[in-house]
Amino acid sequence: MGNSQSVQVADSLFATGAYTKAINLYAKEGTQKAGLQVARAYNAIGNYDKAILQYEAVLQRSPDLQIAGLELGKLYLKKKQFDNARKLFTALVSKNRSNPEYSYYLGEAFRELEQEASSLVAYKKAVAIDSTHLRSLFRLGKHFVIQQMPLEALTYINKGLEFYADDVALINLKALAYFNNGQFKEAIPSFERLLEMGERKEHIYLKLAHSYFKEWEYEKAINTYSELLQADDSLAAAYNGLGQVYAETDRLDSAIINFKKSIQVQDPVLSGEYTALAHIARRRKDLKKALKYYKLAYEEDPAKPMAYFQVCTVADQYYKDPKVRLKYYENFKQKFKVKNPFFLETVDKRIRELKEEIHFAGN
Repeated sequence: MGNSQSVQVADSLFATGAYTKAINLYAKEGTQKAGLQVARAYNAIGNYDKAILQYEAVLQRSPDLQIAGLELGKLYLKKKQFDNARKLFTALVSKNRSNPEYSYYLGEAFRELEQEASSLVAYKKAVAIDSTHLRSLFRLGKHFVIQQMPLEALTYINKGLEFYADDVALINLKALAYFNNGQFKEAIPSFERLLEMGERKEHIYLKLAHSYFKEWEYEKAINTYSELLQADDSLAAAYNGLGQVYAETDRLDSAIINFKKSIQVQDPVLSGEYTALAHIARRRKDLKKALKYYKLAYEEDPAKPMAYFQVCTVADQYYKDPKVRLKYYENFKQKFKVKNPFFLETVDKRIRELKEEIHFAGN
């Protein structure tokens, strides 16, 4: 069989996934192309160590073969050989500064090495070369969303969406950029768009429902939480959200039902739900029940002074005996010895007042 015919057979085997047979034929050729195909075949069957060795051998013989460098660099990233990837993509960038892929993958290597500033420089270079390089725009947008810098984030996100309006990852980032900045009205259209596109994920429903709630669109919030619970009726956050909406709109019985459901479906920490139930009890002037729920909230999260401070204030209203009320405030000081000016000033003042009350009552 002639060389050209042998290569054609090997190419056919490679194209149809018969990689091991293709490797055997390519190995007999000894050409640059055959060596590259052997590396690709090892990569395709998942023998990454052999693929890396083969790519490295190809590059030793043909150091200017950029396609081999690109494929090897990606493999280094896959195998978590991040510094090798950095060195290789740095070399590729210096050979061809007009290729945005090289800058992007250099950014990926720097990112994995936790060299954030260098990764941002590389992504920005990729975008400078190709203003529609979506993966670089996504990385930049995500960085600034995490840093809570919405204006910078939206600069890159909107550039990407101008080029590809249906990019799910960028739409999600846009929604988060607004949501995390408290711009709930602006976040709503992007979250709605994601649901329209079939991205029916828990965090999208929860954030959209919360955005509706913050924008006083209470029925839309209820519908969104309810739709999520139809898909999964074990989500504490959805029940909690419903409870907040119902409490805000004075449907207190419904609020209680949903806060209790939130408690039923989750494990600790439940302090938020118990606190919410305590707030409702206070609104209904049921101090006994409020005290019970505040105590439960404190038991769930005993490190927070606010939790026990609420216990003290309700006990102060509920009990007639000033000695009992005093005991709660003294317990507060004992539990939270670390200075907390806001609470301790109030607690110290109340202790003085109660001691005076007890003193004068004794006289």
